Amino acid sequence: LNLLISPSSGHVLWYGKRLGWRERDGRWIRLAEKEILPMRTEIGMVFQSYNLFPHMNAVQNIAEAPVTVLGRSRKDATDHAQELLAKVRLSHRAHAYPHQMSGGEQQRVAIARALAMRPRALLFDEVTSALDPELKGEVLKVIRDLAEEGMTMVIVSHEMGFMRKVAHDVLFMHQGVVHESGAADALLSDPQSPELRTFLSRVTD
Repeated sequence: LNLLISPSSGHVLWYGKRLGWRERDGRWIRLAEKEILPMRTEIGMVFQSYNLFPHMNAVQNIAEAPVTVLGRSRKDATDHAQELLAKVRLSHRAHAYPHQMSGGEQQRVAIARALAMRPRALLFDEVTSALDPELKGEVLKVIRDLAEEGMTMVIVSHEMGFMRKVAHDVLFMHQGVVHESGAADALLSDPQSPELRTFLSRVTD
């Protein structure tokens, strides 16, 4: 979705524009990497693995990209990082390094780091899959708060109970094929495809 990997077919629309392409004289022209970068900075990403810099504490991890990519002052970026740590309930871990934090804490720092770029949307890739239930709940609470604030998010997840509460729309894929899509509550309450019915029976059990 953020063109780290080009789609093999189709295209991605980003706020009405074809991401990574420009129309000129009736033809679509692929943008150079430097032209894609401003679009990409509007899309925050949070991965399954935390990907924090091990030699930086929480505040430094969050402030680094706004300084190096967006050119913000170190002071402004650090102040904003402190605000974001409060947002994800980790003010007390501001100076902790990744190896000193739990998995849930590291993932919340990763969310704060993505928010530091002031994105228009966030992408989450199975962000709770490596966490035990207690730590998983901490991360899901932060995501739910963001949803209530109106943040646009695309979430890859097997947490169907959570998706039912938070998502507006759900798209179900199996082996690379979209089998169903629609409003979250209706789709998860009354699945039509055998693939989705089978999946829901397994995750519910």
